Amino acid sequence: MGKALADRFPVAKAVFDEVDAALGEKLSAIMWDGPKETLTLTENAQPSLMAVSMAALRVLETEAGFDLARDVRYVAGHSLGEYSALAAAGTFSLADTARLLRLRGKAMQAAVPVGQGAMAALLGVDIATARVIAAEAAQGDVCDVANDNDPGQVVLSGHKSAIERVQEVGKPHGLRRAVMLPVSAPFHCALMQPAADAMAAALATVEMRAPTVPVIANVTAKAAGDVADIRRLLVSQVTGTVRWRECVLAMAAGGVTDIVEVGTGKVLAGLVKRIDANVRAISVGMPDDIIAARTLRLA
Repeated sequence: MGKALADRFPVAKAVFDEVDAALGEKLSAIMWDGPKETLTLTENAQPSLMAVSMAALRVLETEAGFDLARDVRYVAGHSLGEYSALAAAGTFSLADTARLLRLRGKAMQAAVPVGQGAMAALLGVDIATARVIAAEAAQGDVCDVANDNDPGQVVLSGHKSAIERVQEVGKPHGLRRAVMLPVSAPFHCALMQPAADAMAAALATVEMRAPTVPVIANVTAKAAGDVADIRRLLVSQVTGTVRWRECVLAMAAGGVTDIVEVGTGKVLAGLVKRIDANVRAISVGMPDDIIAARTLRLA
C-alpha cells in the first residue's frame, strides 16, 4: 500500500513519515512489509488507507498541477474515507487525522465482542427492499442498513444471529444472495454506539477548520461546510448508514461530471459508474495513474 508512490515521489514519502510520527510507530513498515493480518486490523487499516489517499493527493498537486480549492466542487469519502476527504480539504491536519482514525479503529473494534456481530452484502435488491429485509431479520436483535453502495448492493450490519437470518428472510423479497463479509466488527449499526461516544469525545477536543470545499456527508448525502455540523455528522456516521449512492447522486446534481477516487483501489470508481453512467470516474493511487490524471479536466 503506497510503496510505489513513496519510492518515486518525495512528497508521498513525506506523508507516510508524518503519519508514522503522529502515531509513534512505523505504520508504513506494516503497510509495505506486513504481516497482512496486522495491516488488516481496523486500527491499522483505517490510518493506512487515509495515508495512501493523502500521499496520492500530494503527488497530484505537485506532478499534475491539481488544486483542490480551484478544481474541486465537493469532497466525499466512504466511511473512514470521509476523514481522508476532510483532511484533503484542510479540516483536520494530517497528524490529527491519523490519530483520529487510529482511535476510531480501536473504538469500533472494541464496541462489540468478537463473534457477536457480522455484516452481509445484499445482491439484487434496492435500499427500500433492504430495509424491509433488515426489519424482518432483526427479530429482537440489531440489524441495520450499514451501506447503500449502489442501486444493486446494500450492506446490512448487526448481531450475527440476525445477519445469518438475512438469506432466508430475503428470498421472498427477491434477494439473490447475501454475502457474509470478512469484517472484524459490525460497522455502521446501533451496536457501534460506544465507538460513537469515543469519537464524540475525541472530536470535541481536536482542532477543526472549515473545509476549503464542502464535504458531502455520509449520513445525510448533503453538503456540509460548518465545523460544528461536520463534527456532529462524523459522530452520527459511526452508527449511521453510509449513503454512498445518494452522495454520488448529490454530487452529480450539483454539477459534478468527473469524480477522482484518490488512494488505494478502484472500488468507489466502479460504484460511481453503476450509480450514474453520465459521471466519469477515474482512480489515482499508483504512479502511472498520475500521468493519466494530468489530462483530466475537472468540472
